[in-house]
Amino acid sequence: MERLIELMKAVPAPGVRGVVEICVLAVLIYYVILFFRGTGGAAVLIGFVGFLAASLMITSIFNLYALNWLLSKFTVAFPLAVLIIFQPEIRRALAELGKGPAFTTTASESRMIECVVQAAMMLADRKIGALVAIQREIGTRSIIETGTRIESPVSTELLAQLFYPNTPLHDGGVVISGNTVMAAGCLFPLSQRDGLSTELGMRHRAGLGMSEETDAVVVVVSEETGQVSVAYRGHLSREFGEDRLRKLLIKVLMRGRRARSPLKRVKDQLDLSPEGVAKTEVLTKEETKSHAG
Repeated sequence: MERLIELMKAVPAPGVRGVVEICVLAVLIYYVILFFRGTGGAAVLIGFVGFLAASLMITSIFNLYALNWLLSKFTVAFPLAVLIIFQPEIRRALAELGKGPAFTTTASESRMIECVVQAAMMLADRKIGALVAIQREIGTRSIIETGTRIESPVSTELLAQLFYPNTPLHDGGVVISGNTVMAAGCLFPLSQRDGLSTELGMRHRAGLGMSEETDAVVVVVSEETGQVSVAYRGHLSREFGEDRLRKLLIKVLMRGRRARSPLKRVKDQLDLSPEGVAKTEVLTKEETKSHAG
C-alpha cells in the first residue's frame, strides 16, 4: 500500500497538453466501449482484458518481476485479438466503403416485400421451413455462388415452390437482390455465437450468420413451429405476423434512402453512437412494436 502511495505522489500533475491527451483518450475509450457493447464478442474481449489487467496489477504489487514482464508481452497481441474477435463487424464495416446508394424503385421494392411477406405467411401456415436473405448494400456474390442461379423476378409462387419439401433446392437459402431471386439452395454462414437458445435450429443459425457477415435482412420460417423470425445486423427477433413483418421490411429496406457517405455507413455498421448501439440491441423488437399496434 505504501508503495502504491509513493507511486501516486511521484506522478507529476498534467499540464495543458496532458489534459488534452487525457480528453482524447477518454473519448476514444468511450467509443470503443460503445462498439464492444454492440457486438457478440464483447464478453470474450472483456474477459481477456480483465484477466490481463488483474494479472499485471497483482504481479506489480507483489514484485513478481518475471511474471510481470512475461504478461506485459501479451499486450502486444491485443490488437490482433481485437481483429480476430471482431472480424465480422470490422469486415462488414470495411465492405461499406465504396458502396454507393441503391437506386431500386419504390414500386419494385414494394412488390418484392409483398411477395416475401405473402410467401412467408403461406409457408408458415403449412409449417414449411424457409430461409430468405434480402440483399442491401453489401454484395453477396460469394454466397450466391454456393447455390443454383435462378435470376428470375420475385413472386410469391416462386418462393413458395423453391422451399416446397423434397424439391432439389428446398434445404438451402434464397438470395434476393432488388426485385430478382438471384439464387436458391445457397449455403449461408452459420453463426458461431455462444448462448443461443436451444430452440433455434440450423436455419436460424444460418440466418443469424448471414446477418452478421452482411447487411442483408434475413427472413426465417421454422418448419417445427411455423414461426416467422427476422435476422438483421446479427440480432434475431421472433414471432412475426403478417403486418409486423411487412412493416419491418418496409422500415429497413425502403426508408432512409438519401445517399450516405462511406464514413457514415461505416459509423452505422460499427455503432459508434449511443443511438446506433441502442438500435443494434433492439432493432427488430422495439422498432416493430411501434408499428405493430
